[in-house]
Amino acid sequence: MKKIFYITAILLFGVFEVSAQQESQYTQYMYNTMTFNPGYTGSRGVLSAMGLYRTQWVGLDGAPKTMNFSIQSPLNDSNALGLNVASDQIGPTKNTNFMVNYAYTIQGGGDLKVSFGISGGFANFEVDYTKLKMENPDIYMTGVQTMFSPNIGAGIYVHSYNWYAGISAPSLLKTDHYKDGDVASIYSTKSHFYGIAGYVFDLNPYLKFKPAVLTKFVSGAPLAVDVSANFLINDKFTIGGAYRWDAAVSGLAGFQVTNGLQIGYAYDFETTKLGKYNSGSHEFFLRFDLVKGAKTRLVTPRFF
Repeated sequence: MKKIFYITAILLFGVFEVSAQQESQYTQYMYNTMTFNPGYTGSRGVLSAMGLYRTQWVGLDGAPKTMNFSIQSPLNDSNALGLNVASDQIGPTKNTNFMVNYAYTIQGGGDLKVSFGISGGFANFEVDYTKLKMENPDIYMTGVQTMFSPNIGAGIYVHSYNWYAGISAPSLLKTDHYKDGDVASIYSTKSHFYGIAGYVFDLNPYLKFKPAVLTKFVSGAPLAVDVSANFLINDKFTIGGAYRWDAAVSGLAGFQVTNGLQIGYAYDFETTKLGKYNSGSHEFFLRFDLVKGAKTRLVTPRFF
């Protein structure tokens, strides 16, 4: 079982075409929305930077490891720019994405805002075949091979002070990562579509409750659904849980260190048979908002 990802890599890159969930997976998606929806760009109303690290299925050789960094800022009341860099490493493969985001926001009635976002950039895909032990390797499966591919994305993000919803497709272009005239099959990435929504209930002056949901769809794979429920205590402490449909249950915790600095942690316990062979997944994030003073209030709650 500990060689499962090396075996999978051989299948992915040399045997048949695969259609599955291929983009990065996050448990704390409510804090990392710009990664998969460019419409979120600038919605916090201040310069905001975030770093996230995720190590999945600890104990399995070659299990996924994800690093993500994003920075965003409004330029004025209507325009915003952002940058997102994400790196996924699975077994002998590494995929690094660089995307520049732009969002245009329309002010609705009251505090309602509708943001339209687009993104553009590229991915660098790398396979290190020296990490694989193959008895009869294909002549093309030698050394370290890389592939550069451009991509574009789009998204709509609607939000007010205490709720949000959005739809997006962060990678619209299909990319063939492995293709040769003598090989009848390929490994390719396909467009992923996301839907997200959340609401903040003010239970009392010291306690807020936010349920949220994220859905992911890609042709050829089952619909993926993540639901979460978190409590914010005294605008400082966050605690809650999440469930990934037919995949995992999670515990989440966070702390608002200062008015502009937030840290968070999530632990996933696998509910599939694979859970017998790993000790879970860990995810950490650090977010910094450039606020001007201790009394500055962000445009949206710190909960998203």
